Amino acid sequence: MAYNIPVEATLDVIGGKWKVVIMCHLIKGEKRTSELKRLMCGITQKMLTQQLRELEVDGVLKRKIYEQVPPKVVYSLTDYGWSLRPILDAMCAWGEQHIEQTSELNS
Repeated sequence: MAYNIPVEATLDVIGGKWKVVIMCHLIKGEKRTSELKRLMCGITQKMLTQQLRELEVDGVLKRKIYEQVPPKVVYSLTDYGWSLRPILDAMCAWGEQHIEQTSELNS
């Protein structure tokens, strides 16, 4: 795919409501699908599965299947996914400032 500016490539990988949230949870350690679903209020199972697959295809996260009954599947960030850490940290810091600013404006 051709991009007009580099930020389009970034948004192509991490854009949307849920991908960054998924990655922020995975920074804290590997998670099962059910754990992510429980941590992410409002996401449907279908959307979670879709977002996980897209992040896996883009090389940001990896899926590990444990051969047991029932099968256990966990997700974690790849080294490539960890390279997004500064972006995620900056987004969290900005979000904290935004929450403070909007709460001051609304008081």
